[in-house]
Amino acid sequence: MRNVVKMGLFSMIVLGMTSCKNEEKEMADKRISELESYVDSLNAVSAEERAANWEQIASDFDTRSANANDALANLDESTKATSQEKIAASTLKYEELKASVAATPAVNPINTGTPSANQLLRDRLFGAGKIGDDMSFAWVNKDNVLQVYETFFQSYKDNKGDFSREDYDEIKLMYEALDNRKNTVEKEGLSSEDNGKIASIKLKFGPMFKVNRIGAKSRETAEAKE
Repeated sequence: MRNVVKMGLFSMIVLGMTSCKNEEKEMADKRISELESYVDSLNAVSAEERAANWEQIASDFDTRSANANDALANLDESTKATSQEKIAASTLKYEELKASVAATPAVNPINTGTPSANQLLRDRLFGAGKIGDDMSFAWVNKDNVLQVYETFFQSYKDNKGDFSREDYDEIKLMYEALDNRKNTVEKEGLSSEDNGKIASIKLKFGPMFKVNRIGAKSRETAEAKE
């Protein structure tokens, strides 16, 4: 009789654990489905609307992505791996959309269709439509990051005499954003040779930028006094 009771208790425990695992799996599936549906829904939104509302879109995606990843915590390794693949697939779609938004030229709200001053500056340094207001460098990878630095540095040298103090402030933000992206792609297999060449560019650019920026401020101050 005692053994029967023990077996009954054991069965209840196993059933309880199984039920809990099923609920965790169902919750993970639900969160992942919400993420997938949200990303897929963005394809129905025009490029202009995505660009205009990207800040909210990015916030909503981050929330859904975090919820989906949090729901994987207690899954078994096999189920977790499959679920992570689904999240990764949705994240890739999102990054592609993010890159397309970055390539959508920013416009002056006062004169629709006319690129803003900052957008013209970004286009001059990185190429037309490559960088938008969010300064996303999602299109930069381990294979083209060196070329991006080379293009930026050459364009900077060619135009540094034309930049205003505000331009230099914007360039600083762009350069820091590019550096952040470089730190990411460095972990994705950036070759040591390309990394070394980028380091050489950075060593040349840093001091040059500081001197030029101070010069622009001094020039504008002198002009203001005239």
